[in-house]
Amino acid sequence: MNRINKKLQENKKLLSIYFTAGYPSLEDTATIIKELEKNGVDMIEIGLPFSDPLADGPTIQDSSTAALKNGMTTEKLFQQLKDIRKEVQIPLIAMGYFNPMMQYGVEAFCAKCQALGIDGLIIPDLPVDVYHEEYQATFEKYGLINVFLITPQTSEERIRFIDSVSNGFIYMVSSASVTGAKNTFGNAQSDYFDRIAKMELNNPQIVGFGISNAETFDQATKQAKGAIIGSAFIKHLTKEGVGGIGKFVKTIR
Repeated sequence: MNRINKKLQENKKLLSIYFTAGYPSLEDTATIIKELEKNGVDMIEIGLPFSDPLADGPTIQDSSTAALKNGMTTEKLFQQLKDIRKEVQIPLIAMGYFNPMMQYGVEAFCAKCQALGIDGLIIPDLPVDVYHEEYQATFEKYGLINVFLITPQTSEERIRFIDSVSNGFIYMVSSASVTGAKNTFGNAQSDYFDRIAKMELNNPQIVGFGISNAETFDQATKQAKGAIIGSAFIKHLTKEGVGGIGKFVKTIR
């Protein structure tokens, strides 16, 4: 069974952390992954930096720009992850835009992910219908779960189609905006969380965008299976460095 599916079966609310590979320093990637697991994080999203990250807010955009300047590439990330499964057991998800994957070759990219022990992919700019028609068979051939995003504006019909194509979890974007930390959620987000919960989807939901502290984590996971923190973690990394990872995780739960 895929590590993501195993983790989703655990009787707990899951904390997933996103970080940009190659940031703050080029060779920090493996160290950050090991530190996150050591401090009790349930899943990790490894961001592959891209020059035009449309869905990302300024914090993640800045980290992507810095990582690219540091020399991060797809091939470099694969080199950094070569031995990661000798030390890390939790699910690892690669998150990035489709263009670098196409340049690498979609099947070659998937095969490499499988070889390294990557469990899934999040590709914000790969539409679900294109994935279903052209790439699903390839992803499944290499045992990769593809995670799709939904927003408050996604129609019920499309959400149900995404649910039918998915085999892991659904990334539930908390608001119709780019990524970024918030201190609390308002009524609009609460109503959205309620509406999705009442749909009784087959795949559990994990909430992302706007999770920054224990309060927003608790709000997001009241009905969802877990929550993803990105911008707030990267801000902490910028300020405290890799050595401050444990301190950050303790502020969430």
